[in-house]
Amino acid sequence: MKIAAKTDKGKVRESNQDAYAVGELPGEVVWAVVCDGMGGAAGGNIASALAVKVISDKISAAYRENMSDSSIKNMLHSALVAANIEVYDMADTQPELHGMGTTVVCVILKDDQVYIAHAGDSRAYISHNGDLEQVTVDHSLVQDLVSKGKITPEEALNHPNKNLITRAIGVDKSIEIDFNQIDFNENDMLILCTDGLSNFVSTQEIANEISDGKYYAFADRLVKKANNNGGGDNITVVAIAR
Repeated sequence: MKIAAKTDKGKVRESNQDAYAVGELPGEVVWAVVCDGMGGAAGGNIASALAVKVISDKISAAYRENMSDSSIKNMLHSALVAANIEVYDMADTQPELHGMGTTVVCVILKDDQVYIAHAGDSRAYISHNGDLEQVTVDHSLVQDLVSKGKITPEEALNHPNKNLITRAIGVDKSIEIDFNQIDFNENDMLILCTDGLSNFVSTQEIANEISDGKYYAFADRLVKKANNNGGGDNITVVAIAR
């Protein structure tokens, strides 16, 4: 597995409230987590950094070689639930941090499978034979409207409430986690990102930027593209190739 990653505060925000981590596990297994924090002057930074640390620590401590699909799913679920508890408890006990939270997208890549857990609107994309597919579904107000047929995907792109999310780590005592397991073949590419990328760079533009297969340049290119398209939010990209 080959990994490239980058985070940037963009052109508008005063600080970067995104956080990410990547790592390797026994048996040539790779993991990654991307979070986009929100809430208060410092709350977003704290929420995303804390969630990344808790999830990273839980995965590193719990992973074992030859884990079954269901065991990996349970491990990811437990890691994200643990992060939710930690962020929620910190916000609950410190008034200045009340209401803070963070999106999360977290993956394990093992052999020819990718296991994805997420909450919020940070995304995972898979590129296969030049076709780029969004494999997570945003937990957002606008996505709910699209799913119910009340607005079109095109209308969603510029909807005034496009930044309102319906799930996040740390906002409530409990958290519902979505899980995907999909094939990850030779020459496939996995892209994880915060909405600082997806809100400013279209799916087709992402596909164009990664079409030459030079994985080591993808994160830098995509961050640069988001900034060239306005850079209105923090931007984080993790690219993983086989």
